[in-house]
Amino acid sequence: MTNAVVAIGGNAILRKGEAATVENQMNNLRRTCAPLARMVKEGYGVTLVHGNGPQVGNILLQNEIAREEVPPMPLDVCVAQSQGQIGLMLQQAMTEALYKEGISRTVVCLLTRVMVDPAGQNPTPSKPIGPYYGSEGLERLRLNNWTISEDRARGGWRRIVPSPRPLSIIEGGAVRSLVATGEYVVIAAGGGGVPVTKCHNHLCGVEAVVDKDLAAQVLARCIGDELLIMLTDVDAAYLDYKTPIQRGIGETTAAEMRTYLEQGHFAPGSMAPKVEAGVEFTSSTGHTSIITTPELLDNALKSKAGTRIIA
Repeated sequence: MTNAVVAIGGNAILRKGEAATVENQMNNLRRTCAPLARMVKEGYGVTLVHGNGPQVGNILLQNEIAREEVPPMPLDVCVAQSQGQIGLMLQQAMTEALYKEGISRTVVCLLTRVMVDPAGQNPTPSKPIGPYYGSEGLERLRLNNWTISEDRARGGWRRIVPSPRPLSIIEGGAVRSLVATGEYVVIAAGGGGVPVTKCHNHLCGVEAVVDKDLAAQVLARCIGDELLIMLTDVDAAYLDYKTPIQRGIGETTAAEMRTYLEQGHFAPGSMAPKVEAGVEFTSSTGHTSIITTPELLDNALKSKAGTRIIA
């Protein structure tokens, strides 16, 4: 059995412009989980990692709005909250998809902490979270004293927060044990995991959001998986994206992708971390990484779609 870690983008759960209702998110997750259930039916072991950019941003916004009535929670606690919130919906949607494929498999969601670089506890904000704001929403962002950045590819402004690099998965051994039984689909490192670092003789939370693709490759290496898949809202990684000469990247090597990354072809906080995660995973393990959409996953597994990074 080939074991795979599949990273699901936050925007595959809640799409740009959609209201953040449970109904909308469940509908998106049902579409995403259908090909994942087919993977399981074909004999793959599947561990799921999900993004939380839109959702954790909304949780923070709720904190800001209600701060006079309810004490606001720090960002690491909000990440944990998003793990439970999205984890439940993903658990439900994946269970439904497996049932439709005639598969009896328990889906478990594990609250997961991620060790981050202690020297990077307060890195420059770089990770976009929350909803997209047009020019009319900029005043609200500024009034909250948030650091903001324009996402030209998607046409809006978003809050950005620190995003330290993941070093290890605290609960990695537990994930590995669950996967080894072959009886579970495991959801772990949701939202990139809750970032923690060593504080004397214990662990303490870090107010940041870890990139879920980078966390997924750390998890995949930790549990010894042979395949890393990153599902996003574009069919593949592109060179000269959104220009008249854009061209999709099919099968390529980790060395070639590293060169493209260094040349600045991929947007920070968007495609760049996916490419970086794929390059790191493939370079260190010799195994394949795939970047594609949920809709094209079936074909991507047959080398007929998406970007495929090989050693």
